[in-house]
Amino acid sequence: MIYFNKTLQHHIIGQDEAVEAVSRAIRRARVGISDPSRPIASFLFAGPTGVGKTELAKLLAVEYFGSKEAMVRLDMSEYMEKHTVSKLIGSPPGYIGHGDGGQLTEAVRRRPHNVILLDEMEKAHPDVFNTFLQILDDGRLTDSKGKTVDFKNTIIIMTSNVGGELSGGFEKVKKQVGEEFKKIFRGEFLNRLDEVIVFKRLSYLQLKKIMEIMLGEVYERLKVNKKIIMRVTDRLKEKLVEEGYHPRYGARPMRRAIRRVVEDNLAEMILKGEVEEGDIVTIDADSEGKLIVYPPSTSLL
Repeated sequence: MIYFNKTLQHHIIGQDEAVEAVSRAIRRARVGISDPSRPIASFLFAGPTGVGKTELAKLLAVEYFGSKEAMVRLDMSEYMEKHTVSKLIGSPPGYIGHGDGGQLTEAVRRRPHNVILLDEMEKAHPDVFNTFLQILDDGRLTDSKGKTVDFKNTIIIMTSNVGGELSGGFEKVKKQVGEEFKKIFRGEFLNRLDEVIVFKRLSYLQLKKIMEIMLGEVYERLKVNKKIIMRVTDRLKEKLVEEGYHPRYGARPMRRAIRRVVEDNLAEMILKGEVEEGDIVTIDADSEGKLIVYPPSTSLL
């Protein structure tokens, strides 16, 4: 746990305040200071799209619970109606699907140690809020079969795009987000969260760092799965940043640019037999920004 903060910061670029807030809450739980009858930690992440909210949740699943599979993800736009509570805990006796259990309760029953990610929490129906209020309060939930499901070993993360359209300095945006949340969420709900965290927009330089991480992921997949070594020139990296930088949408356009420019072209070359296992391939861009893939040289490994 000593290096937990640094591990998160290495992967989540430009969100040091958010990472520190998460790390504080996790440390409190780990040393036994937090209330043991409640979930390990609970957070509300706010801010623009594509700035690391979901990535931080995924990273917590890996770093705290040891697997990317240790995450239950629910889109709260699917829980806007009163009756959708039954999707979480299961249909009442006599209704279709009663024997199947709830999407949330069954997932946690089968895997009690995980991250629960609730996307766009502000869209959920008030009765759905009440369901999660019980989890935050008591660390447990009773399903439609009358069985109690334990949530004490979960980390609950709710995301919201509130604040994504706000402009101005970060402190001003934080204050405005806080005011918006008071209109959307009941005070008793907000007070039960460990941290309400506002994420910042990404700068040009921060996106360049994120690009390096994304390219590193592609490099590792090629190396492990195909024994192919990929090299990317600085000129192509500049092209990727130009195409992938969009302040409003964060890192998502960059992910698409890498997929289209790098992954799609390499996939086509591999299928055609132009790049094979053991090859070293260099990807570049010419002066007009057009893609160049140099003929691969064979690795000595």
